[in-house]
Parts: sequence; C-alpha cells; structure tokens
Amino acid sequence: MLPIDAAAHSSRWRHRHPVDKAVLGLGLTVLAISLPPWPGAALVLVTAVSLLLGPAGVPGRRLWRAYRVPLGFCVTGALTLLVQVGGPEGFVSLAGGGPLRAGELLLRTSAASLGVLLFAFTTPMSDLLPRLVRAGVPAPVVDVALVTYRMSFLLLDSVRRIRDAQAARLGHTTRAAAWRSLGGLGATAFVRAFDRAARLQAGLAGRGYDGTLRVLVPEARVSVRFTVASCALLATLAVLTFVLERPLT
Repeated sequence: MLPIDAAAHSSRWRHRHPVDKAVLGLGLTVLAISLPPWPGAALVLVTAVSLLLGPAGVPGRRLWRAYRVPLGFCVTGALTLLVQVGGPEGFVSLAGGGPLRAGELLLRTSAASLGVLLFAFTTPMSDLLPRLVRAGVPAPVVDVALVTYRMSFLLLDSVRRIRDAQAARLGHTTRAAAWRSLGGLGATAFVRAFDRAARLQAGLAGRGYDGTLRVLVPEARVSVRFTVASCALLATLAVLTFVLERPLT
C-alpha cells in the first residue's frame, strides 16, 4: 500500500463522505488559483497545512514525503520565470520582475497542491471510485480505474520482491551487475504483469463477470454541518484576502 493511501485509511476524516472533503480540499485549491498570490495563496497554504496536521491527523513526516514531489515541480516551474531568452542583454539574461512573478507562481502552485493533498490524505480511492458511478461516470470507466488501482499495488509488490531477490544474490555490487539486474527486473515485471492480468480475466470470467464490478462501499452521509463550516471557512479566507490586500483607511 502506498504511504498516502495508508495515511488516508488511518485519517480521522476517513469515514466522512467524499463530498464533504471535496468541498473543503478542492475549494482550497480553487481559492489558491483564483485569489491574489499575496496574501490569498499564502493564507490558503497556512490553512491547508493546519487542517492536515490538526483536524485531519496526518503525520508531518508522511505529509512532507508526499508534498516534496509536487513542491519540486512548483519550484522548477517558478525558476524558469527568473530568466528570459533573447533580447538586448544577451541570449539568456535575468528577467525584469522575474523574482516577483516566480514567487507568486510558487505560492499559487504550492498552496493548490496542498489543497489536493488534503483531499487525497483523507479519502481512500476505495471509497471514492465506486461512488463515481452515482455521480454519472460510466461504470466501465470506474471498473478499469479500480482494476488499475489494484494492479498497481501488485506490480509494486512484485518489483520490491524481485529487487530484494537480486540484492540477496549480489546483483547490485557493481555498476554492470546493477544494469543487468535492472534489465532483468523490467523483463520479469513485464511478464508477471501480463500473467496477473490473464489470471484476473480468467477469474472474472469464471465468476460470471457481466461488465460491472460490484464492491461494498462504506456507509457515509454528507454532513451538512461539515459542508457549511467548510464553505464558511472558504468565504472567510476570500474576504480576509481582499481586506488585507486593500487595507481600510
């Protein structure tokens, strides 16, 4: 199981309806994109971190391990705004106002990423995907997503076992051995993936698969109180942003 999925299953909000958490998490993402970077995106960032570490009960180490990947993309995208190509100052030169634009982009993207992570860290995919059928998503699309999600864990487990077996046989002692082991790992994982897919297809056919995977979905109701509180929080952040952006005189 992936760390973020394990954290979602152990979250304090795990038994809340996905709609409750979508209103809050995706609402924060929309605010981070639409509000001015300062102070809007900064307020969203602080709020999302506080909710993740506080009410949602996400461990700080797990949050950082998941957040550092999108944060790296955010930093990489912001760095490109610091330079310009062409112009009177040379082929590559510092862009005018680049640091300001880079900082604004970094604030927006990092805050928006935390809004998405708030939803991901509190909502297991096993709770979300089956409910998409009720939301109008075609059942075959949901079935493919469910099978792919399940198969990804099996594939990662197979890769881990193969790597452990190669390491036990001194397959990573030299660079040449490591490259040979990497090639064998790819080939073996490829064959095992097709073998598991074939066995899955045979198992579904033997159980009378009619095009729809029926799974048990935990009972949960949309909490009006939680949703109203989330909307109130989002509205407060929006109002506070415009108040701080234009101080009263």
